[in-house]
Amino acid sequence: MRKPAAWLFSAGLLLLVGLVASQGLTPVFATLAVAGWGLLLVALFHLLPFWVDALAIQVLFNVPAGHGRWRDALLARWVGESANSLMPLGQVAGPVVMTRHLSRRGMSTQSAAAAITVATTLQALAQFAFALLGLGLLAMGAGPGMAAARHEHRAVLVALLAATLVLAVILLSFYLVQRRGLFGGAVRAFARLARRREWSGLMSRADAIDMAVESTYQRGQHAAASFALSLLGWVIGAGEVYIALRLLGSPVSWVDALMLESLGQAIRGAAFAIPGALGVQEGGYLLLAPFAGLTPDAALALSFAKRAREILLGIPGLIYLHHCERVWRRSQCAVAGADSGRSFL
Repeated sequence: MRKPAAWLFSAGLLLLVGLVASQGLTPVFATLAVAGWGLLLVALFHLLPFWVDALAIQVLFNVPAGHGRWRDALLARWVGESANSLMPLGQVAGPVVMTRHLSRRGMSTQSAAAAITVATTLQALAQFAFALLGLGLLAMGAGPGMAAARHEHRAVLVALLAATLVLAVILLSFYLVQRRGLFGGAVRAFARLARRREWSGLMSRADAIDMAVESTYQRGQHAAASFALSLLGWVIGAGEVYIALRLLGSPVSWVDALMLESLGQAIRGAAFAIPGALGVQEGGYLLLAPFAGLTPDAALALSFAKRAREILLGIPGLIYLHHCERVWRRSQCAVAGADSGRSFL
C-alpha cells in the first residue's frame, strides 16, 4: 500500500512542478501576495460547508437524538477531511479515520461504519450532480469568460465529461459493492488469500456492518436529507472560489465561480487515488481558467489558496486526531492494568 501511494504522490508532485515551471513561480506568488492575510478569510468561510457536511453525516446516525452527536459528526468530519487532504493515502484515509474516531467516542463500530460509508457514497452522488450542473453551465457558455473561450469549448467539454464519467463509474461500483456486502466480502477475500480459518469472528462483525449499511439505506428520508445537505455543501463551497478570486485581484461572477468549483471538484474526485490530487487540481484549474476569464497565474494562485486553506484547517485536525489516539491508548492501557490487577487478586 505504501509503495503505490508513494508512486502516485511522486507522479502528482512531478506534475505540479511541471505546471508551476511552465507558468513561472514568481508571477503565481505575486498573485498570492495580493490576498495576503485575506487567505484566512477563505479558511473561515470553509467552515460553513464544513458544518453542512457534518449535518449530512449526523442525520444518518441510528442513535437517539442529543448526546452530543452533532459534535461527534463535526469532529469526525474535521479529522476525515484533514486526513483526505494531508495524509498519503488519498481519499481512502478519510472514511477510515472518521469511522475510527466515531467508534472511539462511544458509537458502535457497526453504526459508525454504516453512517460514514453511506454518507461518503451520498456525498459522492451529490458531487456527481454538482459536476453535471457545472457541465451544463459550460455547455450553455454562461459567463463572459466562457464566451471568449468558445473556440476551445468542445475539446474541454469532452475532457470534463470523461472525468465526470470516471467519477460516475467509481460511484456506481462503490454503491453496488456495498449492496452486495462490501465488508463481509472483503474480509472473506483476505481470509482466503491468507488461508486463515480463524477469522470467523471478524467475518461476523463485517457481516454486521453490511447489515447496518443496508439498514441505513432503507431509512429513505434520512438518506435523502443527507444527499440534499451534501449537495448544499458543494454549492456553498463555490463561495470559497468567489471570495478567493476577489482577494487575489481576479474577481469572477457567481456563475463562473460555481462552474470552477463544480468542475474543479469533479477533476479532483476523478484523481481520488493521488494524495491531495496533487498536480491534478492545479491542472484542472489551468484547464478551466479561460472559461472564467482567468489568467494561468490566477488559476494556479487559486489552487494554492485552496491548499493553504487545507493546511490551515488540516494540520490542527491531524494534531487533534493524534491527541485523541494517545488518550484512547492510555485509557485502554489503564483498563487492561485494572483487569490484570483484579485477576491477580
